[in-house]
Amino acid sequence: MSEPTPILHHFDQSPFSEKIRIIFGFKKLAWNSVRISRIMPRPDLMPMTGGYRRTPTMQIGADIYCDTQIIIRELERRYPTPTLFPGGNAGVPAALGMWTDRPFFQSTVNLVFGFIGDKVPQDFIEDREKLRGAKFEVAAMMAALPQMRDQFRAHVDWIEAQLGDGRPWLLSEFSLADVSAYMNVWYARQSVATLDEMMVHFPGVSAWETRMRGIGHGTRTEMSSADALEIAARSTPQSESFRDPADPNGRKPGDRVGVMPDDYGKIPVHGEIVSLSAQHIAIRRTDARAGEVVVHFPRAGFLVVPD
Repeated sequence: MSEPTPILHHFDQSPFSEKIRIIFGFKKLAWNSVRISRIMPRPDLMPMTGGYRRTPTMQIGADIYCDTQIIIRELERRYPTPTLFPGGNAGVPAALGMWTDRPFFQSTVNLVFGFIGDKVPQDFIEDREKLRGAKFEVAAMMAALPQMRDQFRAHVDWIEAQLGDGRPWLLSEFSLADVSAYMNVWYARQSVATLDEMMVHFPGVSAWETRMRGIGHGTRTEMSSADALEIAARSTPQSESFRDPADPNGRKPGDRVGVMPDDYGKIPVHGEIVSLSAQHIAIRRTDARAGEVVVHFPRAGFLVVPD
């Protein structure tokens, strides 16, 4: 029996979505693309996620995967060849994602918005303030642009150092480490017109960036958000129920909990635990439009609270 086609809810400018698109390319997958708006509302997606609104989200039938960590975990499980974890490197590439997704990404965001400055639309600023629960200070980012150039350069220099012996990929073989690190260089490339002036001093990174672009995005087919929602409504979640006997808090299937990110977008998604482990938690919820869905989250960087 063939695997159902993954559906990615994303927008083209999203750096975290680019991680998943590159993985589709590396694994040579066919996938359906649902383009969502950069800002709220997203009326056909929220019934499936239960309110989770960070980008991207992957859908397979009535199973909904929130955050790139859990999306990558599921893609590797379903499509293990070629692997994102070659040579027994099962931990370090995943752990590196906490560097690329948090401090490296934050410096990249500040660089990008410091550079584009007053071109940022007001509705985007207002949306991101709601998402982050804090002011989105474009003026402060513009003022800090010299420092952000320094910070971004320092992160890129680590990539250059890793590639310094002429290896093609960060861990010699292509891995998740390359996908995660590339996200920030790709994001800066979209908006920072002067990036070439900085990158000329990083020949290893520049050649690596070209190799990354060459991977492509697999076979992409556009789909409407309404069609994706209909697929969820007529599908049955395929997630198996199992417990984690080592769970340090004694959580188990059947418990009602809320799950949310620990940094921003702290909108709890409520449901009943279906399965959990050190790296994942899946909860079942019912929506009037989406029907019964199981929503999957990572554990690192996410909070699980009693409902």
